[in-house]
Amino acid sequence: MTIQAELNQQIANWSVLYTKLHRFHWFVKGPLFFTLHAKFEELYNESALVVDQVAERLLAIGGEPIATMKEFLDTATIKETAGETKAADMVAALVKDYTEIKAGLAQLAEHAEEENDTITNDLAIGLIESIDTHVWMLNAYLGE
Repeated sequence: MTIQAELNQQIANWSVLYTKLHRFHWFVKGPLFFTLHAKFEELYNESALVVDQVAERLLAIGGEPIATMKEFLDTATIKETAGETKAADMVAALVKDYTEIKAGLAQLAEHAEEENDTITNDLAIGLIESIDTHVWMLNAYLGE
């Protein structure tokens, strides 16, 4: 896969994640509603920024970012929400998604390093660092 294709896959994954996080934000219930409602909003805002950042990097290297829901769903390696209704199920789904996105970013970072694309490598590494923190915190919520 080319670096451009890998960047588009990241755009797709973060776009699907953005939509999933919005759904979780709207539908979360229970005693930790206020905590999770705010956290999901923080995470979907971050997702929107990541999509823009990755798309701009892709444009900077001569690529063309995908930009439709169909393209996002066809390209993403994560899946749409499975209709989770329990807060713990929502959080567990996010751990799975972030772990999948991280795997793609690790491949992107390695590929970018091989191609001497230090900017894309740095972008991927920075996102991995952020994801590691999210996964740690989400797992802490789950008690794992």
